[in-house]
Amino acid sequence: MKGHRIAKAAGIYFAIVFGAGFVLGTIRVLWLVPAVGTRTAELFEMPVMLAIVILSARWVTQQFQVSPTASSRLGMGGVALAMVLALDFTVILWIRGRSFRQYVDAFDPVAGTAYFVMLGLFALMPWFVACGRRLKRYVEQPS
Repeated sequence: MKGHRIAKAAGIYFAIVFGAGFVLGTIRVLWLVPAVGTRTAELFEMPVMLAIVILSARWVTQQFQVSPTASSRLGMGGVALAMVLALDFTVILWIRGRSFRQYVDAFDPVAGTAYFVMLGLFALMPWFVACGRRLKRYVEQPS
């Protein structure tokens, strides 16, 4: 039961963040890139995506009552990350007609690095929000 709950939470977490990224990516490509360029547009999108990742991780872990243990939270984030990477490496590469090498070479050095950092934060965020809650409870305890 625990594994099923984690997998379901991971799927919902992935879907929310992917959906938001799809909408923001469309806005970025159609309106922001022509105005400010690719690198700047991608970097402008990152803080918005980070906020979505944080809020989504918090909401999904609460809704699916994912245990605050490291194994549960990191499992959820890891499964969600695997879904993102599977989508990137199969469907998106296939649609764009690119090899994996072309995919990696196409990343801007700055925005690409930020993207890979965001992937790491996406995977770790369910655990980070659990740590934040524990820290908050610890700080708020009466003396």
